[in-house]
Amino acid sequence: MRTFDGVGSTPRSGVGTARWYRPDADLTLPDRPDPESVDVHAELDRYEAARDAVREALRDARDRTAERVGEEEAAVFEAHEGFLDDPTIVEDVEAAVREGTPAAHAVADRFDEAVSQFEGMEGRMAERADDLRDVRDRLLRALLNRESGGSTAADLAALPEGTVLLAERLTPSDTAALDPDAVAGIATVEGGRTSHAAIIARSLAIPAVVGVGEALESVADGETVLVDGEAGEVVVDPDEARRDAVREAGPDAIRERVETADGRPVEVAANVGGEAELGPATERGADGIGLFRSEFLFVDREAPPSEAEQYEAVRASLSAFPDDRVVVRTLDVGGDKPIPYLVLPDEPNPFLGRRGIRLSLDEHDDLFETQLRALLRAAATDAGDGLAVMFPLVTRVEEVERAVATVESVADDLASEGVDHAVPELGAMVETPAAAFLADALAERLDFLSVGTNDLAGYVMAADRGNDAVAEYHDPLHPAVLRALDRTTAAVEGTDAWAGMCGEMAGDPALTELLVGLGFDELSMSAVTVPDVKRRVREVEFDDARSLAADAVACETRGEVLDVLGLDDRES
Repeated sequence: MRTFDGVGSTPRSGVGTARWYRPDADLTLPDRPDPESVDVHAELDRYEAARDAVREALRDARDRTAERVGEEEAAVFEAHEGFLDDPTIVEDVEAAVREGTPAAHAVADRFDEAVSQFEGMEGRMAERADDLRDVRDRLLRALLNRESGGSTAADLAALPEGTVLLAERLTPSDTAALDPDAVAGIATVEGGRTSHAAIIARSLAIPAVVGVGEALESVADGETVLVDGEAGEVVVDPDEARRDAVREAGPDAIRERVETADGRPVEVAANVGGEAELGPATERGADGIGLFRSEFLFVDREAPPSEAEQYEAVRASLSAFPDDRVVVRTLDVGGDKPIPYLVLPDEPNPFLGRRGIRLSLDEHDDLFETQLRALLRAAATDAGDGLAVMFPLVTRVEEVERAVATVESVADDLASEGVDHAVPELGAMVETPAAAFLADALAERLDFLSVGTNDLAGYVMAADRGNDAVAEYHDPLHPAVLRALDRTTAAVEGTDAWAGMCGEMAGDPALTELLVGLGFDELSMSAVTVPDVKRRVREVEFDDARSLAADAVACETRGEVLDVLGLDDRES
């Protein structure tokens, strides 16, 4: 038995037969010809044709990934399209071709240079190198007339059941093609927990350990391998006791609601970004939906969804969780989430512009009212008493008062029309420092507050999570963010309102004790981590958790927080 350490990416375990994936074998470039012999115009035409083909393929990949995994994970392919059309890269490739470099060599040279630049950086920036490789390889296959991904990659979607896939690294395209029912685990030489490939693997619930290092190369095809994504270990030829532990743990869901060891109930729900995600959420024992991203109903179409279409989508979600709460976020779009049929402002910084509830109350109040009509009608169905509605990007009490008034106005309209309806629970997302500072005032006017930690960390730390240059600042464990969380939960304590969290932080079992100690009543996450968080809740003593949270909130640096939580940078 041999054991290799890496970084656990998906906190699950699996055991199966090793199979190496080596996609670069079919991308060997021919020798460079004499520049004088290169037909520049033909090569420029081939490069443009390749870009067109890759652009179409990326859009197809985006659509397939959105259907199988979710809209948020599929957004990576939109970023890939940005690399494909990056003006600097395009200009550099075309300039090299005009100097007599064949298009394939020019693409390889320019992208390899960019990959090297990213690899020399720290943290998430280094992981973006995989995204560049993905785009580079697609272009090269188009230029070299290779099948997409080569013969090995073409088989990714049809790997035999019980395969543990080993690779130097996996791209998002590779990972999105995998069948989670067949792949027992993934282990890679390179890679990090926050890479897009790792994120997709987590969404597919495939056990994964990344960044194992060159020692992984010693594993041969056909060997039995166990991937422990929680411990961050890859075990070759595991003993029967270790295999039995994996079989016993399995992916079994905890169907019942859970409480801490000393009796405090905690709701563990799932984030859902499309109807395809309802099945995994129920299968993994989620206590309802803590974030229903309604945007999926509005994107990739030429006109907004009708009231009837929205009603049916919400009703389907309520039917999937007839005894649980389903929290629907009203339309959350803006300059950073373009929708073709909406006239959205062109803003230099859309994250600080007109988006979320601001657009719903002003420029697109008609869409808001239509959505509310569908929601209030769904609230009157058999399972409708579990419906809750929350407003995104709240920064002012006046916004909440206007939103609530709009709900009441829509209810009056439905009543006058004789249409069955009910007013559901109403809440606000806490994504901004303003909302955290006003949490007590918001809790007086609403039934719940739900923290979106991804955006909250970005706004508190003034760090765009899409900007790798400031990735280290986008940190939910920074004391400033923890104090915003503490202020939010304190605001609902002793009131009839409840506090939830629907950001990525909620799904990390290593942080469950902290979040329970901060006083969150509900945690919502990707369905894959629901069972693990439920198990962790059961182990927590609430009094101990309160003490831990108080110590963490009192810290002044991230390092101090990690020490209090007993974590290191790799685990967090």
